[in-house]
Amino acid sequence: MLEVYHAGSQTVGKISSGEFAKKWLVLFYYPADFTFVCPTELADLNRFYAEFKKYDAEVVAVSTDTVYTHKAWLETEELLKGIKFPMAADHNGKLSKEIDIYNEETGMAKRAAFIIDPNGVLRAADIVSDSIGRSAAEILRKLKAFYFVRKHPGNVCPANWEEGQETIKPSIKNAGKVYK
Repeated sequence: MLEVYHAGSQTVGKISSGEFAKKWLVLFYYPADFTFVCPTELADLNRFYAEFKKYDAEVVAVSTDTVYTHKAWLETEELLKGIKFPMAADHNGKLSKEIDIYNEETGMAKRAAFIIDPNGVLRAADIVSDSIGRSAAEILRKLKAFYFVRKHPGNVCPANWEEGQETIKPSIKNAGKVYK
């Protein structure tokens, strides 16, 4: 269970994994509020938030800051005006330690994104250096691919697959002939 700040309603609440049963969850960890790369990532996620919602997904941004720091940051940083997704506080680092993304030296979580399916199964995990921002469009592309193959069993999505493009039906007949 994590404390969460909802910017739209300016309320604080709690969330747990059970709230996301039957929904896709994008758990988006970032190192800290009032930093330099992080607001660019959250602004990018916000730009695509409505598209994530179309795929029955919720985005939750998480850092080891408090909900009060989240509120102050959202009110201060112009890039973050209008953030629509909840911002969770893993202030004691308990969850980030459990999922092995906690940096003991800095006391912050690593820059990590997780896509969890409606059954609670982890489908993607991406951890990058703190100096490199992530692309919300790529996270969304992965979510769309997972969503597609869940709805169309027996299909797989090739590299760089975008919605509407052809997929592949694995079979022994296609082995060694994917180019066709």
